[in-house]
Amino acid sequence: MIGVIVKPNEPFERALKRFTKSCEKNGIISDVKRNQRYEKPSEANKRVETAARRKRLKEIAEANRKRLY
Repeated sequence: MIGVIVKPNEPFERALKRFTKSCEKNGIISDVKRNQRYEKPSEANKRVETAARRKRLKEIAEANRKRLY
């Protein structure tokens, strides 16, 4: 469980900002967004495949760019 200790005379907004930053660092916010709705296994597989395809195309483009120079 993530917690933030509020320092004396610290504004609430600053403590809230520190809390949200710590949540982002631990990946809680992205995990919550990913699990907001049910994703069918076929949709998950498709998402993984498209991410792999994008990564592969990026690597090919990077290799071609390096070869030109």
